[in-house]
Amino acid sequence: MTAWQKSDWRNKPRVQMPDYPDQPALNAVEGKLSKYPPLVFAGEARRLKDALGQAGRGEAFILQGGDCAEAFDQFSADSIRDTFKVMLQMAMVLTFGAKVPVVKIGRMAGQFAKPRSAPTETVEGVELPSYRGDIINELDFTAESRIPNPDKMLQAYTQAAATLNLLRAFSTGGYADVNEVHRWTLGFTEADEAERFRDMANRISDTLDFIRAAGVSAERQHALRQVDFYTSHEALLLEYEEALCRIDSTTGQYLAGSGHMIWIGDRTRQPDGAHVEFCKGVQNPIGLKCGPTMTSEDLKVLMSTLNPDNEMGRLTLIARFGAGKVADHLPRLIQTVRAEGANVVWVCDPMHGNTVKSESGYKTRPFDAVLREVQEFFNVHKAEGTIPGGVHFEMTGLDVTECVGGLKEVSHEDLKDRYHTACDPRLNASQSLELAFLVAEELTALRQGRLAEAG
Repeated sequence: MTAWQKSDWRNKPRVQMPDYPDQPALNAVEGKLSKYPPLVFAGEARRLKDALGQAGRGEAFILQGGDCAEAFDQFSADSIRDTFKVMLQMAMVLTFGAKVPVVKIGRMAGQFAKPRSAPTETVEGVELPSYRGDIINELDFTAESRIPNPDKMLQAYTQAAATLNLLRAFSTGGYADVNEVHRWTLGFTEADEAERFRDMANRISDTLDFIRAAGVSAERQHALRQVDFYTSHEALLLEYEEALCRIDSTTGQYLAGSGHMIWIGDRTRQPDGAHVEFCKGVQNPIGLKCGPTMTSEDLKVLMSTLNPDNEMGRLTLIARFGAGKVADHLPRLIQTVRAEGANVVWVCDPMHGNTVKSESGYKTRPFDAVLREVQEFFNVHKAEGTIPGGVHFEMTGLDVTECVGGLKEVSHEDLKDRYHTACDPRLNASQSLELAFLVAEELTALRQGRLAEAG
C-alpha cells in the first residue's frame, strides 16, 4: 500500500473549488506558501483532539463559533477582540450550566472560503461566477472581481497569522481573566429583558466570590486568567491546505498547518472525493458536517476512512438538519454509529438548516428556530442515551442585525440597518449570549437528570 501524500487529493473528483485561469501564477503562490511557517503546531492540534475526546465522553462541552466567512475589508483588532470576548462570556455560562470544562474553538484565522449552492449567480439579467470567499475572488458583482485570484491566498495567510497572534495574546495575557469576563456578562443581564438569566448570573458571582474568599492559591488564580483557544475552518480550498501541510518532526505524521481543526462540509463529503482524501491523511481533529442527505452507508465509509484507528476526539460529527427535522435524521445516524462501535463526538450546528429569505430580500435565520434545533438535538440524544458534545454557531461580537428575534427583538425591518455579512447571517453579541444561557439551562437539566438516574 502506497503511503498517503498531501497531493493525493489531486487525483480525486473535486467539487466546490475554483478553476484558476493562470496556472503559472497559481504554481508560484503555492510554492511561496509552502515555504511559509505553519499557522498552528502539532502539539496544539493533539491537545485539541484530547479535549474533544473529553467532550465525546461527557467530560467537557464544545463551543465552536465565529464568522460565516472572514472578510478582508472587515478585518480589525477590534472585531477579533469582540468575537473572542463574547465567546469567553458564552463559555463561562456554559461551564456553569454543564459543570465541565468548555472547549473553545473559533471559526477564525482561516474561514475564508465558502461553498455555494450554484456555480453562477444572475443579477438583473447578468450572469457571473459566484462569490466563493475572499481567499478566492471578490464580492463586487463584476466580471473581473469574480475571476479566481491565487494571490488572495497570500493575503489570507497574512490575516490568519495576525489573527492567531492576537488570539494567543488575548488568551494568555490577562484579557481572559474569569472575573472580568463575568463582569461583562453582568452588563447583559442587567437589561430588563434578560431578567430570566439574572439568577444564573448571580449564582456565578457567588461562586467567584467563594473562590476568592477561600484563598485559592496564586498558581490556581493564574489559571483563572488564561484560556486555551483553538481555531477551525472548512478545508475547502485544497491548494491552500496542501501548501500549509507539514510533516510533524516529533511523530513523522502530516499536520494541516492552516488551523487546529478542519472540517469537511455537507457539500464536499463524497467518500471518494478530494476533500475526504486530503483530510484523512492529516493528524488534526476532523469535523464532518452531516445534513439530511447523509446516508448510513456513506457515514460508515466516512468514519472508517477518516478515523481508521477509532480514536475518540479524532472525528466530530456536526449535525445540521433544520428545526423540526432533527428527529427525522439524527436517530438513524446515532444508530449507525452505535452499530459500527465508532467513537465520535456529536455537535449541533443549528444555523445552516434554518436559513430563510425575508420579504425584504435579506437572508436571515430566526433565533427561535436556532434554539429549537439545539433543543431537539438534546432531546434526541437523551432518548438515545448518547452524549451531546457541543454546539457550533455562526456568530460575531459585533452589534449586527442579520438574524431575527432574540431578547432585543431584531425584526425583518431591522435587517437593513447593520447587515454586514458577506455570505450567511450571523448571531450578534446579544443573541449569542442569550443562546448560551438557554443552552446552559439545557445542560443543567441534562446533568440533573443524570444525577437522578445515578441516584
